[in-house]
Amino acid sequence: MTVRTAEAEWKGDVKQGSGSLKLGSGAFSGVYSFGSRFESAAGTNPEELIGAAHAGCFSMALSLILGKAGFTPKRIHTTAKVTIDIETLSITTIDLTTEAEVPGIDEKAFQKCANDAKEGCPVSKALAGAKISLQAKLLSAA
Repeated sequence: MTVRTAEAEWKGDVKQGSGSLKLGSGAFSGVYSFGSRFESAAGTNPEELIGAAHAGCFSMALSLILGKAGFTPKRIHTTAKVTIDIETLSITTIDLTTEAEVPGIDEKAFQKCANDAKEGCPVSKALAGAKISLQAKLLSAA
């Protein structure tokens, strides 16, 4: 099994305090606060990092599933929009939007692969408590 780590430190109360996040690999570290999480202040937040993880995982899962179906994508670009309800402190929805250039595939096969990736990606499985939607667009491969 592969184990990945990350760290967070918070100092102070929830409204005036601040924190820092760091990936175990050292590839990212950033600050976060109430303002960066629930308002529009500078800094990152856990939901943004979840979105990045979900977009990355989905894109790799789609590449894997396309490959198993005999197609090699030229490019897959995915955006994840993560919504948190401040009243319930719940991540309620994650909207995935992806576009891909996949030579030789038809729309029906592409949509099936995209939906299989949404269902099968490890991050989707971990976040199953949220409503996860997907808009998948097949671009013509030039």
